[in-house]
Amino acid sequence: MEIIHLILGKANPDRMNGVNRVVHELAGRQCGAGKQVEVWGITKVPVHNYPARNYTTRLFARPANPFCLHPALQAAIQSRQHAVFHLHGGFVPQMYMAARLLKRHGIPFVFTPHGSYNTLAMHKSRWQKKLYFQWFESRLLQAAKAVHLLGKSEMDGLQEVFPNSKSVLIPYGYDLECLPLIGPVTGQFIIGYCGRIDIYTKGLKELLEGFAAFAVTHPGARLWMIGDGAERNRLTSIAAMLGITDKVVFWGAVYGKDKNNLLQQCQVFAAPSRNEGLPTAVLEAASLGIPCMVTEATNTGNYIRQFEAGIVIQDTCGEQIQNALTQLYQRMREPEAVAAFCHNARRMVAEAFNWEKIVMDFNALYQC
Repeated sequence: MEIIHLILGKANPDRMNGVNRVVHELAGRQCGAGKQVEVWGITKVPVHNYPARNYTTRLFARPANPFCLHPALQAAIQSRQHAVFHLHGGFVPQMYMAARLLKRHGIPFVFTPHGSYNTLAMHKSRWQKKLYFQWFESRLLQAAKAVHLLGKSEMDGLQEVFPNSKSVLIPYGYDLECLPLIGPVTGQFIIGYCGRIDIYTKGLKELLEGFAAFAVTHPGARLWMIGDGAERNRLTSIAAMLGITDKVVFWGAVYGKDKNNLLQQCQVFAAPSRNEGLPTAVLEAASLGIPCMVTEATNTGNYIRQFEAGIVIQDTCGEQIQNALTQLYQRMREPEAVAAFCHNARRMVAEAFNWEKIVMDFNALYQC
């Protein structure tokens, strides 16, 4: 069975785009398991400038009109009559056009919207999305042999607008990092965030507010913001207004070993998002044995609770963030609690996000 992943981008793991990172990892794992796998990327600059990988990558030029596929991509799709395609990205016109072409030629495909159907995401630009969903997205979903979802919030959101029995919930996997684990708080208490600087979606204003309130009684605390985005300057202004400029470090975009070196110095990882598919940053932190403070919207809450690997807050709210940080600070001062958190967080990654099992689940999905 030949598997072809179609994405916007180049599946470059050294980018802030989470879809590219998870597709790169999934394709690599499938290839490592002996599957015939290719990633086809639609990009403005079809130049192969990404790290080495074990699967084949084909790049196709991205026309200015999003409702248009390059003729080379159209021909390539038509030539793979016996493949199973896996389309990635909700509310992406190019995926709708690809789905229409695949349906016309009787080629099966699976679709992953990557968090686009979370209830909050559906309410953002609500009327535009409603119209787009009616005319395009619903037709893509009808044509798909299966819809792969990453979390319960997205499953619930999709059922509201498109009741169906073809939705399948499969998380992405993650490997444990073979690095030294964190220890109890002895000096600075460092809270880490890693991801795109998107103030509303990622709950970053509330993170700063909650941290500012926490820092009043814990002046030695620091907040490390790892990542970048168009709203970085605005976020630094919010930190200044809250009077915590000297306590917040903006590291910018950091990748690979450099990122792990920063995360290793954090005692807590914060993910107060309002909308996510499945944030790989939470898994990265947990693999290092770092307890996580997450919202339900991250779709990791059930795992964090099940494995006792941190604290789950119900809403993206400064007061809830402050309370959660206070609880974690108290527990992280006890060596026994630190050891338990480290063990539980790593066990969560090893058991709930095991790549071997997840690759088998995807194989079954493609064959259904």
